[in-house]
Amino acid sequence: MVVRVTHPAPGSGTPAPRLAHIATQAKVSEATVSRVLNGKPGVAAATRHRVLAALDVLGYARPVRLKPRATDLIGLVTPELTNPIFPAFAQIIEQQLAGHGYTPILCTQIPGGATEDELVEQLVDRGVGGIIFLSGLHADLSADPARYDSLAARGIPYVLINGYNDRISAPFVSPDDHAAVRMAVTHLADLGHTRIGLAVGPVRYVPSHRKREAYLAALGDSAEETVQHTLFSVEGGQAAAVALLDQGCTGIICGSDMMALGVIRAARDRGLHVPHDLSVVGYDDSPLIPFTDPPLTTVRQPVHAMASAAVGALLEELGGNPVQRTEYVFQPELVVRGSTSQARP
Repeated sequence: MVVRVTHPAPGSGTPAPRLAHIATQAKVSEATVSRVLNGKPGVAAATRHRVLAALDVLGYARPVRLKPRATDLIGLVTPELTNPIFPAFAQIIEQQLAGHGYTPILCTQIPGGATEDELVEQLVDRGVGGIIFLSGLHADLSADPARYDSLAARGIPYVLINGYNDRISAPFVSPDDHAAVRMAVTHLADLGHTRIGLAVGPVRYVPSHRKREAYLAALGDSAEETVQHTLFSVEGGQAAAVALLDQGCTGIICGSDMMALGVIRAARDRGLHVPHDLSVVGYDDSPLIPFTDPPLTTVRQPVHAMASAAVGALLEELGGNPVQRTEYVFQPELVVRGSTSQARP
């Protein structure tokens, strides 16, 4: 079968693809585009994916025999999307997968909905080529890691983001939680705060455990009493703040930006001003955080770099090039805004 590239007929709907446009979009030669569209051999898989992605981006319909196959489908399993950091990850991952010719399938865990295991079974039934897990059960030290061994046994490659677990043999992509807390503690200490609290999620989650470790290493074991393990939510941050304010904390470091917003709410309920009476540091720096009142000082996760690394690792696995089973750690960045200030004398 030969794909003919022509100008659209008058009155026709979707225009026929033009080799020059596709070649420019995919950054390949017109000859390469022709080989892909005509199904000829001699084109690398990555190049083929780029050409097909260019067709999609330009709005051209793929020839029927070049429609996405099951192995071109990639699963992305995320927690519920109420925390804006998860959609931020998902958007970049989906864009990069699509740019390589893969079709992402987003599976979101909703309270009362399908579990991670059920979502994975649905993806496997659809014949996905691989799966990316974002803050999944791999980050829960109380969960059974055998579920991931079964995926490997089925020959389905996967990459895990945020929550290293040494009982699972896979590529991990993580932010440096220890460095994040050290930055926050140093920032508040430099502002003169001597009573600093920590509000994080349940200790069974790897990011919470690591943040707690770094906090105690920086302030000493006596700071144990100013650690509050709660829910990763606005309500969780508010509950933690009540306890920490009762203990006289003038600065609070949070495990997420959502928790930090809950801390600010608790402070205002007491008639306290942020940052003059209480300094608050969040974690994540999702897109809307600079526009809070006050703009939130936070530790920024390197979302783009982490998402790109996860996609890159999975594509290597899909290409038959096994990636080292280890943790790839990315450095966060402290972003100082209006929710922290000099401690009062």
